Amino acid sequence: MSPSTFPSTSPTPRRGDEPLLSVRDLSVTFGIKNESPFTAVDGLSFDVRPGQTVGLVGESGCGKSVTSLAVMGLLPPRGNRVSGTVTYDGVDLLSLSPKEMAARRGKDISMIFQDPLSSLNPVVSIGRQVSEVLERHKGMSRKEATPHARDMLAKVGIPDPDRRLKEYPHQLSGGMRQRALIAMALACEPRLLIADEPTTALDVTIQAQILALLRELVEDTGTALIMITHDLGVVAGLCDEINVLYGGRLVERAERHDLFAEPRHPYTGGLLASVPSLDGERGARLTPVPGSVSDNLPWTSACAFAPRCANAVEHCRERTPDLAVAPGGRALRCFNPLAGDPSPAEGTTTQEVR
Repeated sequence: MSPSTFPSTSPTPRRGDEPLLSVRDLSVTFGIKNESPFTAVDGLSFDVRPGQTVGLVGESGCGKSVTSLAVMGLLPPRGNRVSGTVTYDGVDLLSLSPKEMAARRGKDISMIFQDPLSSLNPVVSIGRQVSEVLERHKGMSRKEATPHARDMLAKVGIPDPDRRLKEYPHQLSGGMRQRALIAMALACEPRLLIADEPTTALDVTIQAQILALLRELVEDTGTALIMITHDLGVVAGLCDEINVLYGGRLVERAERHDLFAEPRHPYTGGLLASVPSLDGERGARLTPVPGSVSDNLPWTSACAFAPRCANAVEHCRERTPDLAVAPGGRALRCFNPLAGDPSPAEGTTTQEVR
């Protein structure tokens, strides 16, 4: 695709600009009848700047998707409690009414969901679903929106867009359905895009095309992108900064090159060790992270990862490690990290994200 693939209404912002999205101490707790409340996201903080791609990485159950739903205002109206702040362009999204949030959703902030078949309406044509976004947020008539919808399908690489406008989701392949979702998300040129496992269930060729498409979007329009995935291989060539989550809390944050060159948290090291390497010996066995996400200790009294951690020492099961933030912005929550200088987590207080 050429650099003009995506329209841009303004020059690409500089990476050093103020954060477009600033999440501070975000917590999401679900109430379960006759059981103790379950905290899915626990005091999470991170920033996303214009033109920056930030990754949220972790196994299923670590709180990644719940974080995105909280940011988008898509959590169920009952049965949960959300606290903290989610500041977008100076406005706390959590303070907005459902009607005010609906006006921003799809226009200023858009989301690509991980399952396109269940996210698309099976009885509405692809063209109608894309044009509906333009009618809702741009005030276009259906006649005006249809050619714009066709252009969006073409821009995301869907062949023969005139024919696809009239087709239904079941008539498209998995890759084309995902591209149609991306076309819907980009139709109003949002400043922030959240991609929740956008390459799940796609073959590696289509996966590479989708990731290249997202990379071009960020480079050409200055859109801020949050990439949610469990696969560190996906974020390797896409994200500028990576946040590793475990048990709803941030356990490590670093720039992409620093994280891959020297992972500090044992959980990050375990995720990297489980990714196949082209440089490895033929037939070499992968090293999985032992146990499962259900093998946790409560963060309130211990390190949640301790039961699965080869580096765990006695006080990892007795005390809660604080999040220590270095001057360069790298963050770590660990008493006994993999390498480098000893962790300052013990005995420190949680520091604000820089």
